Amino acid sequence: MEVNPLSIILVKSDSKGDRLLFRYPYTLPQQFQTSVTPARKTPYSLIHTGDDILQNAPPSNICFDQLYGISDKDLATLFAVKSELCNQKFELKVNDVRFVSHPTLLRSDHGSDQKSSDIQINVVFALHAQASSSVVKCYYELSKRIGIALIYEERRDGYFSREIKTMVAVMDENSALQEQEQPTSATGTGGSVGSGSGTGPTGTSGQTVVTNAAATAAGIAVGVFDTILKNTTLAQFIKTIYHDLCTTGLLNVTMNQTVTLSFCLPQKAHQFHKKGTAVEPETIDRCLESLKPYHGMLLLVDPSELFDCVPPSGANMLLQLIEVYNPLKSLQNMASDAELLIDYVYQIVGHLVYWAKATIIYPLCETNVYVIAPDAQLNIHSNLSDKFGTKFPGMSLFEVISDFSLPTSIGHLTTPLQHPARQGRLAQMVLWMLQHHLLMQLHTYVQFVANLDGIEEEDLDMGRSSADRVHHPIHLLYGSSAPSASSSQPLAVPSSGNRKHSLSEDRYSDSLSALLTTAASVTSNTRPSSASHRSNISHSSVGGLQTASSTDNDESIASNDDDDKLKRLLAAFPEPDRKAVARIPAASNPEDLALMVRLWKAGYFKGEHHLEEIMYFENLRRSQLLQLVDKFREVLIIYETEDPAIASLYADHPVE
Repeated sequence: MEVNPLSIILVKSDSKGDRLLFRYPYTLPQQFQTSVTPARKTPYSLIHTGDDILQNAPPSNICFDQLYGISDKDLATLFAVKSELCNQKFELKVNDVRFVSHPTLLRSDHGSDQKSSDIQINVVFALHAQASSSVVKCYYELSKRIGIALIYEERRDGYFSREIKTMVAVMDENSALQEQEQPTSATGTGGSVGSGSGTGPTGTSGQTVVTNAAATAAGIAVGVFDTILKNTTLAQFIKTIYHDLCTTGLLNVTMNQTVTLSFCLPQKAHQFHKKGTAVEPETIDRCLESLKPYHGMLLLVDPSELFDCVPPSGANMLLQLIEVYNPLKSLQNMASDAELLIDYVYQIVGHLVYWAKATIIYPLCETNVYVIAPDAQLNIHSNLSDKFGTKFPGMSLFEVISDFSLPTSIGHLTTPLQHPARQGRLAQMVLWMLQHHLLMQLHTYVQFVANLDGIEEEDLDMGRSSADRVHHPIHLLYGSSAPSASSSQPLAVPSSGNRKHSLSEDRYSDSLSALLTTAASVTSNTRPSSASHRSNISHSSVGGLQTASSTDNDESIASNDDDDKLKRLLAAFPEPDRKAVARIPAASNPEDLALMVRLWKAGYFKGEHHLEEIMYFENLRRSQLLQLVDKFREVLIIYETEDPAIASLYADHPVE
């Protein structure tokens, strides 16, 4: 994959010259060694290069996902930069390879009897040329951190100077051995090479000598790097970085037993939980910017694995948060239980999400609606079914997840007579499927759409008062088809009085029947008519004509006040929307209309805020919102979809 590095190269430049100190990997796969140089059938045959040179493939320096074709001497020349280029980004593209680094200037002090000298250190990462800009940026940041760590250790106890001496000594020793063997090789082959002044077999022999020399040089380099790897901890440090980047994308390595380097390559780390999908850092940042107190956190790994990715300064706060962690709690509740500021919780959760240790969810409760994710890995080659069977003995993944083929809430899968332990088991299975991205949650969004069908222009002239438009035209416009409170509603509303009730409140100890019986007791808020009010007064009153007259005056004043209030509330809508709202029966109730106007002014009816967000910020119950949506269903439409803040984190961005 393009996120994996091709090679890591360590180059130094000082007064003694430029040196490539180490690179990893330095050995090519075995299958490559037999397929590089085409063999000649006869000494006189030519290698076929194609009919048209323009049709040849461009040169490549990548072989089996490793750097190939550039000598160590050329690499040292390319990356031994001048001091003017230090402490800034260095990027170079050669054919299909992109080299990224952050050259670092190091001042090395060899003692009081010698003057300090400047050393340019360059830790270079070789990447695929088509690597995205975010991948390049991550590797640049890693090169910068390694350089800073080397500077710190050099100033502390001269660590880098010692490692350089060991590496250079091994190289010089191998060079001396090579020079001693070179005269012998020249004596044995000099006659044949010198006599081969023409072409034919002699020229072929010369080509063979060159090929053998290259192979011999490659073998010597491998031996040198093997010795350096065994004798220096810096080479072992580089090797560990390479393997960790290629396997997990997470680094937690220690340099010189002192400095710990922690780094995450999110494009690689998040593939562990969702194969073949690259999660860019910018996507994670957008998700974290949308984080709200009502969101929750779901750990993707065991809590014991979290402390490897957190610096020591944040370990105590992480421990406090983990002690109160519960996927059924919101971030605000966990912050309160852990006695931490919500901003600190945001930072910890954001760090865990970046490191692919956790994901963002809405706290698990019985009103949450889930459906099978469109990219759920449920094919016959997936091992998730076996993992599920191991986690939940006696249960079948395909049988359980089939209940979510259509959008379904947890409350619909439970019954009042069900044992609390079975409800807890269902919650655990839902959490497991969320961890493996088999389910996605759907939220209910509300959109205000004015419906002007059936409105007669002559009944809506500008001279009519707002109160007349509220009380009189309704039956004229609708006739016998006027909507009633008992008509069918577009939203399937479970009969729960408080939809925010979480399974964590009773820890699965109580049945759900108590949660599903409160809605029947909720009565609609309707204002009694003036005639009914006057009738009650007339029956209960034993006074004379003055008392009845006084009561009628009070009732008239109250009615006028309500009409004025309705007029002011309707004035909040623009003219076309005002007409559509005015003809709704619920618009005659000041309390319902006031709530409608309040939410409309706040911008909650633009299809951008789901019910849970409105409930949190406006301190409303789910039943209140659902009743309001039902009463104003002529202008409020609802639909279910994902929360963009969460959905963007694992959107389908396949790795090329």
